[in-house]
Amino acid sequence: MFLTDTYLCPRHGAFEVSTTGELVHVSSGRCWHHWEGHWYRQHIHLDGLRFEIGEALDQLPRQGRRATQITIAQRYRPLLERYSGQTLPVKRLDPLGQKLFGIPIAFSPVPQIEPRWVSVNFEVNTVADTDYPAGQTARHRMLGSRPKTLHL
Repeated sequence: MFLTDTYLCPRHGAFEVSTTGELVHVSSGRCWHHWEGHWYRQHIHLDGLRFEIGEALDQLPRQGRRATQITIAQRYRPLLERYSGQTLPVKRLDPLGQKLFGIPIAFSPVPQIEPRWVSVNFEVNTVADTDYPAGQTARHRMLGSRPKTLHL
């Protein structure tokens, strides 16, 4: 009998626990961090992060909300800046401002100041969308109030 820290997920396959407490997907090497009851996949490519943010943004119209800002974990800053201004939907506005999917982005504080940013990938700040109530799918011209933050 062998004792291991390997877990089998019916959807994703085998995971191992690293010495730092991360879950590591055996076949891909991707890591997940745990924070306040949620697991966050740690991205190594911009496309994975963009896809996750895009999925979160797609949910907002059904909730009657629109995004006003995306705060991205500081650890992804070099990854985003490397592709800034290229064919990816990251547009460099000036040395202090960028947009992703047409929404202003900011970077999180360093994890030493706010430890959750070791695990959390991004947050989407939202407001209620009074022009398009929940359930409608229009995503572009939206107005609203009542700030809310989604932690993803």
